[in-house]
Amino acid sequence: MDTQLDLGGLPVDTSAPVLVTGATGYVAGWIVKGLLDAGATVHAAVRDPGSAPKVQHLLDAAASSPGTLRLFASDLLREGSYAEAMRGCRIVLHTASPFVRTVKDPQRDLVDPAVRGTRNVLGTANEVSGVERVVLTSSIAAMIGDAEDTLRIPGRTVTEESWNTTSSLTREPYSYSKTLAEREAWRLAEAQDRWRLVTVNPGLVIGPALNTAPTSESFTIVRQLASGRMRFGAPRVALAVVDVREVAYAHLAAAFLPDAQGRRHLVVAESTDIVDLGRRLLPAYGSRFALPRRGLPKPLAVALAPAAGLARDYLRRNIGFPLRTTTTKSREALGVRYRPAQHSMDDMVEQLVRSGTLREGRFRKWAAAERRGALVP
Repeated sequence: MDTQLDLGGLPVDTSAPVLVTGATGYVAGWIVKGLLDAGATVHAAVRDPGSAPKVQHLLDAAASSPGTLRLFASDLLREGSYAEAMRGCRIVLHTASPFVRTVKDPQRDLVDPAVRGTRNVLGTANEVSGVERVVLTSSIAAMIGDAEDTLRIPGRTVTEESWNTTSSLTREPYSYSKTLAEREAWRLAEAQDRWRLVTVNPGLVIGPALNTAPTSESFTIVRQLASGRMRFGAPRVALAVVDVREVAYAHLAAAFLPDAQGRRHLVVAESTDIVDLGRRLLPAYGSRFALPRRGLPKPLAVALAPAAGLARDYLRRNIGFPLRTTTTKSREALGVRYRPAQHSMDDMVEQLVRSGTLREGRFRKWAAAERRGALVP
């Protein structure tokens, strides 16, 4: 498993500290590591700097690098809480935002942290005179809500010009939160002329985490793939995926390359679906886990949706629709070089197996039954 972030000669400016919000996050951890390895001073804004389980991987990265790590307490919903961490920084990388799909109160748990947090961080950037560039972690979810959006896009291909028009508090609220947050970021950026905004819009992020106990929704999906829940088949819902290391590199390129500023950048390695992701794991893990090998017929997939933690309406709207993207800008303007999703998935599962999060034990009979073609529970 590759635990280094290849910056490929990227001109990282180490003359001033760099602020990373949500620094304990999945993508942010790799961003912090890349900066530290380049010799930068990183101001890592986290909810609780004293929580060893949350920050230990950042401390470990700092201990083995020429860079310097400083931890700052911050809160997305507390106005002014990023001011101390931002002081002296020319670059701000705002990655902090919740990534969960199942919440009790979408407004409170998703929209408020995403939108108010963005307003808080960018508002502070207006007050800290040295800030020159803000990089926002957005998402392909801000470009497309579900298949209905693709039917309206020219060529049915998602590009940097695409915006999500279908999500709401009751229909894909996570996507809605990312859309509102990015629109608010562009509104705030256009209202001033001192710092420039760049957004990075990745697909579903996959690959290994630096934190040994990752909580990203991406790991929830992989655990579901290996859990045996989908051993009889999975819904064919299109996904755009990208390795976490490429996403981290894209953020750093967006931060330091002169031509990146003022633009959106779609960062996607491949378009695929849940069944295909499961099949990619078969060579290394097919004998150990009951992975999905086939797509479920749409009526059956819709009927079984709650058991898989999915909404029936979402599957009705999205099964059977392809997802096309173009990543010319990220390749040419940012210099991103994408690794195959196969490598990312293998690294991700390897990490979960090593950590003991995935245990093959009770899945052996399911995997054996799959190989024999005997679909027995």
